[in-house]
Amino acid sequence: MGRTLENKQAIVAELKESLSQSQLAVVIDYKGLTVAEITDLRRRLRPSGAECKVTKNTLMRLAVQDDPNWQPIAEICKESSAFMLLRDDLGGALKAYQDFQKATKKTLIVRGGAMEGRLLSEDDVKAIADLPSKEQLMAQIAGAINGVASKLAISINEVPSSIARALQAYVDKDDAGDNADAA
Repeated sequence: MGRTLENKQAIVAELKESLSQSQLAVVIDYKGLTVAEITDLRRRLRPSGAECKVTKNTLMRLAVQDDPNWQPIAEICKESSAFMLLRDDLGGALKAYQDFQKATKKTLIVRGGAMEGRLLSEDDVKAIADLPSKEQLMAQIAGAINGVASKLAISINEVPSSIARALQAYVDKDDAGDNADAA
């Protein structure tokens, strides 16, 4: 028994809602994956604020047809497609996907993606995956700020020490001059 029109409309509405909350959508070919493996992928994506949807390409095309941000996805909706909808940590979610590929030892084809109305190639998606995660960026920024603060503190501390050494050198020179005059 096929899906009813109301059922399909509900799926399209759910896809639209998920897309409205997403920053990036990636289309992968899930051919050859078992239900357990798709479930594992979903579990791995969840901590980074991403989800994996397996739906008919026609329903996804209907969901994106009125939204200029996601229309480019319609071009790559073909064959067996799964849609990774990434919300917060784009790099972290794509790294979770790469870890999933390594764990299952299956090479899944990334057809591309869409972000801010642009169609992304497989290379573009891989470039985003190579970006550091949000936590790594925050750690790098905190380290840089801490390094600047430490150097500033050392520099400020060094000024009085430099003045003290210069005065001591002057006093020593003056004492040496007085001793030479006394002799």
